Amino acid sequence: MFINIIFDILTMVIVLYFLTEAALSNLQTKQKLEKSDILKLFTSGCKTSRDLNVGIEYERLPISKLTNTAVPYDGDFGICDFLRTFAKKENWDYITDDYSIIGLKQNHDTITLEPGCQVELSVKPEKTIFDLKNKIDSLNKKMEPIFEKFGINLLEYGVSPLSTHKNIRLIPKKRYKIMAGYLWGILSDVMMRETAGIQGAFDFTDEEDAIRKFNIANKLSPFMTAMFANSPIRGGVETGYKTFRALSWLNTDNDRCGFCGKMEGDFSFEKYVDNVLKSPMIFINRNGAPIPLKGKINFEEFMQKGFGDFDAEIDDFNLHANLYFPEVRLRNFIEIRNHDCAGKNLIYAVLAIYKGILYNKSAMDEIDKLFAKFTYEDFAELRYNVPKNALDSEISGTKISNIAKEILYIAEKSLIEMDTKEEKFLEPIKALTLEGLCPADIILRNWNGLWNKDISRLIKYLSK
Repeated sequence: MFINIIFDILTMVIVLYFLTEAALSNLQTKQKLEKSDILKLFTSGCKTSRDLNVGIEYERLPISKLTNTAVPYDGDFGICDFLRTFAKKENWDYITDDYSIIGLKQNHDTITLEPGCQVELSVKPEKTIFDLKNKIDSLNKKMEPIFEKFGINLLEYGVSPLSTHKNIRLIPKKRYKIMAGYLWGILSDVMMRETAGIQGAFDFTDEEDAIRKFNIANKLSPFMTAMFANSPIRGGVETGYKTFRALSWLNTDNDRCGFCGKMEGDFSFEKYVDNVLKSPMIFINRNGAPIPLKGKINFEEFMQKGFGDFDAEIDDFNLHANLYFPEVRLRNFIEIRNHDCAGKNLIYAVLAIYKGILYNKSAMDEIDKLFAKFTYEDFAELRYNVPKNALDSEISGTKISNIAKEILYIAEKSLIEMDTKEEKFLEPIKALTLEGLCPADIILRNWNGLWNKDISRLIKYLSK
């Protein structure tokens, strides 16, 4: 028996020795994160021309029918209560942060919360806008009875119409608390807690195709911001801006917002990554807990020398890239982020314009020709003029409402050629743009006329 005990002890020592040697070997051979590892994230998105899809993220503002104020996360009939009720009724899974429910998921579809409780729908990308609309219509139909019971309107509008960030609490998500403490722009709290937007996602076939689409989307972005401007009333008053949401992004954090790159012909995945690497880091995650970095180093420095006891990992880059907020963001697809949320089926018009242009080489040629005389500086200046003036802005002496009509014409012609019937989604925006108007113009006309500056009339209009 004594011999057996000695044998067992020796066996354990030998096993522990080899386990220790293996662990030390792994530490010694652990590869340092290289830029080439990061670039694989982008090239992995290349698809065949037959497999190009369209995606959407669609944010709305939860507003109390009783008080017209923003609905809080906590409390009876709050947004957390809605998530619990919907999950139970429709058999969706919780998305949590520690023990707090911050969203729901079912297969590839999610219902998540932005920092100020804005409700975001994200559904699996599809071939056609019809398919996306059917999914969203189905989700809305399931959510409507619960929101009705809770006395909540989900507004398709770009900024909170009455409540301001001072009385909108952040949801209990650790990431948002760190972001709110770091972002230094004077309107960063407005951006986080008050605004709602529409984001489109589009595929590419190779790096050349990706960069061409990326550059065109950046050039289109200030025109699209103007065409869909839909946030002139904030805090119950007229702001003097047609898209206060766009203004808030101009004043959030210039280290990570705006245009990425100069829209050069020789732009590349690597140049995009270089821009992201030079952006200051906000935090990293380790063992499920955030570790604030507070902009002390950028990601390039993190890769070179680490931070404290931490070395850069690919998940760190993914997080850092998601905390980089350009108008157009490159991932393994192209994410276009600069539109106010708007009703009357305008969210699908956003997707239709980009699909018509980005998924047709002839249409891209026409857009390049349309924009050929403008410089990067022209587009950058326009981005600063659009929040106030929308389609009344000018670029290099040309009124952009006329250019917006050309953009619509090119997109419509392309969609007709595709023979998918998706040109029908352009009708709501054509009715405005061809008259030189954006959604904010209709709101302001009524606000200063029939509504007599009554916030309840605005919210009733937005709720239809």
